[in-house]
Amino acid sequence: MHGEYKVPGGKLVVVDLEVVGGRLKDVRLSGDFFLEPDDALDRITDALEGQPDDASVGSYASAVEDALQGATMIGFDPRSVGFAVARALGRSTAWHDLAFELVDAGPLHPAQQMALDEVLATQVGEGLRAPALRVWEWASNAVIIGSFQSLSNEVDLDAAARHDTTVVRRMSGGGAMFVEPGNTITYSLYVPASLVEGMTFAESYAFLDAWVIRALRGLGLDASYVPLNDIATPHGKIGGAAQKRLASGAVLHHVTMSYDMDATKMLDILRIGREKLSDKGTASAAKRVDPLRSQTGMTRDAIVRAMVEHFDASYGLTPVGLDEAAREAMESLAAAKYATEEWTARVP
Repeated sequence: MHGEYKVPGGKLVVVDLEVVGGRLKDVRLSGDFFLEPDDALDRITDALEGQPDDASVGSYASAVEDALQGATMIGFDPRSVGFAVARALGRSTAWHDLAFELVDAGPLHPAQQMALDEVLATQVGEGLRAPALRVWEWASNAVIIGSFQSLSNEVDLDAAARHDTTVVRRMSGGGAMFVEPGNTITYSLYVPASLVEGMTFAESYAFLDAWVIRALRGLGLDASYVPLNDIATPHGKIGGAAQKRLASGAVLHHVTMSYDMDATKMLDILRIGREKLSDKGTASAAKRVDPLRSQTGMTRDAIVRAMVEHFDASYGLTPVGLDEAAREAMESLAAAKYATEEWTARVP
């Protein structure tokens, strides 16, 4: 049984093993990592030998950590060994184990965007749809607040109305975001929970964002992941991620990055934005926030195309349109949930 795990920003960890009587046997660890002293490799494999085949990633990591007192691991850590063991046992999948679709739903209004995220994630969890990537296109202005944010604390509803901006609440947590068509790049990943098996939320954010970090670096940006959920360069934050794990067995992971944002309008609508940026002089010093446009000199469409091409080259993508059944489910859920005051103001 063979499992591989590439540490985000680190090294490859490979585990080969057998299972006899529900226990790990003949465990072999390899990879392009660094480890000192030499005998630490044998200490790791000895620690895993005889472990139950149904133990958690954390249990495997603890066994490795206990055996490595005084050793130095560079480019990997005990948890990465645990992830490789889980993959060898078939309990965790890798990117290359999955066949991804690129879903093109066309421009959508705010409630439709929220509903489609839930529909596609649910379908992936139920095995009705392949894992997928979707790049959002907007038909109208929006403010999207996190699942647990207070509507009145976050949004000036009168200002939103003046700027013809619809306020919606998404199913994932995190902070508010302001969107006008063409000023942001938002994408969603819909993946089975097995892809992040054993990972903490923090680990899964870094893992699921690794591909877009690579894509941005390919465009010349010194992009990096900043815990818990930000993507940034030395010039500041580019965007942030949010995540929802569904009971059906799927993970929804979506990221919004600023391409060319009207900061004056954003600060007029978002109350929390005024406080967060009050010590930065943004309201008086800048009318636009444009990290992706100014740092790349590229159009939004060109950046999106480069991102999609990088994902395709890394893991493969099959372009598909939104089927009629999914579109009908989206419209129904948008009307019944995401367009209602009951949902939007569930935290007043």
